[in-house]
Amino acid sequence: MTSVHETVGAVPGRTAAAPPGGEPPGQPITWTMLSRALSVPLILGLVCFLPAVIAAQPGGGVRDTAYWLQLVLTCYAGARLATMILSTRRRLLQGVFWMFVYIAMGVAPFAQVVIGQTPTPMVGPRQDLVTAIAMVLVGCAAFDLGALLASRRPLRRRTPSPRSPGTGPAVAHPVRLRLLVLVAFAASAFYVLKLGGPSVFFSSRQEINETVAATGVAAEGSNVGSAFVKGFGQVPALLALLFYTRRLATSYRARRSPSTALVWVALVALNLVVNNPVSNARYWFLTVLMAFVFTAFPSSAAIYRVVLATGVVGALVVFPYADKFRYDDEAQRPAQSASVFEPLVTKDYDQMVMFANTISWVDTRGHTYGRQLSGSALFFVPRAVWSGKPEDTGVRVGQWMGLRMTNLSAPLWTELWVDFGASGVIGGLALIGYAVARTDRRYALAVTRAGPGPGSVLAVAAPLIAGYTFILLRGPLLQAAGKLAIAALCLLLISTFKEQKAARRR
Repeated sequence: MTSVHETVGAVPGRTAAAPPGGEPPGQPITWTMLSRALSVPLILGLVCFLPAVIAAQPGGGVRDTAYWLQLVLTCYAGARLATMILSTRRRLLQGVFWMFVYIAMGVAPFAQVVIGQTPTPMVGPRQDLVTAIAMVLVGCAAFDLGALLASRRPLRRRTPSPRSPGTGPAVAHPVRLRLLVLVAFAASAFYVLKLGGPSVFFSSRQEINETVAATGVAAEGSNVGSAFVKGFGQVPALLALLFYTRRLATSYRARRSPSTALVWVALVALNLVVNNPVSNARYWFLTVLMAFVFTAFPSSAAIYRVVLATGVVGALVVFPYADKFRYDDEAQRPAQSASVFEPLVTKDYDQMVMFANTISWVDTRGHTYGRQLSGSALFFVPRAVWSGKPEDTGVRVGQWMGLRMTNLSAPLWTELWVDFGASGVIGGLALIGYAVARTDRRYALAVTRAGPGPGSVLAVAAPLIAGYTFILLRGPLLQAAGKLAIAALCLLLISTFKEQKAARRR
């Protein structure tokens, strides 16, 4: 593990002072000059060059209102992503949000409009696509407004006092953390044995799903049982690894403890089985990878910027091909295009066209006024108990479209639109922007030397949420709610707001 503060290129005696929630003390002043040198090519690349290259691609797309709105959305998201990368403050959750929007709601749909192909057929009129693009753009503006309002409100430092010892920041209770490790090994062992041993986890994701179905864990018409088995088999193991990784990354005493190192090695081996990239969804492995990286390097501005910058390249080049060896794609409509951006018209980037199809679906049946979101919130209720429990939004729309393959996305904008229409999209994204910006500011304080120490819950929870943001934004929420709830339950059980002396030892 490297030190949590970077010193490469630093000039002795000349380090930049840290603004509240910004760069930690010890960050080299030379980064300012470097960021200025990178700002022009980065902004030009994201905002101008890549959209211009896509616009020049051959294809049968029509340059109508949808085309120009999509171009504006792509450039807007690119400018905001560049701002996140070049900012002197690490806005972890906001940065991931804008990376998703730029790729999945900006670049990929723009390529589809130019080429004239979509991952799934668009069943409604072209006007529904125009509405979808416009609502994504308005939702992004509402997100920015919420973040701006959050930045205007000062943070209250939660420092414990003798009169109110329970008011400090949440830290992991040492004994409960050890219990979490035991629960992680027990739950993962049950998960592995239930599926027939470790070898199954290195075969394919399709075989994992077939094995789960064969074990009888999943009842007919309900996935609650399988979701709990997979969730408890994966999430506690990941959280335990993240907490021990943070201890090793930030505590000198932990690095000198053989027992801590041995537990960390055992947790790494456990996660290589249950959370490996072969048998898990790419979005989940992306969550694991990002959570681990941001936890292992909590104060590294360089790592934060590299992840956001290279994430765009990886999503456009690597991500569309990463699932080929795990599924039989006979049901997937092959793309036929001479463009180098052909991978962007595959099913991985169906978010915008599914939003348009959802608008068409809602036009035929009306809004649900909270029913879909209530199904996501009460995901744990079996359908045998709740016969009218809503299905995944993507599944419902796919069935309405008459598709056999209904594993379709339902981006967050779609979930809000189904229940509350345009007001839900605007209000929901504004609230999310406010909450995300506040969390980013508290996270920036949590990872500094003045923070709550190696046991900080927020320093582990924020990277996990950042990685899981891709799943939440891609949707459907009903599928995403299970693991998020299990993670929240684990964090709640091990958290304490009382000052722990061991939490501040380095």
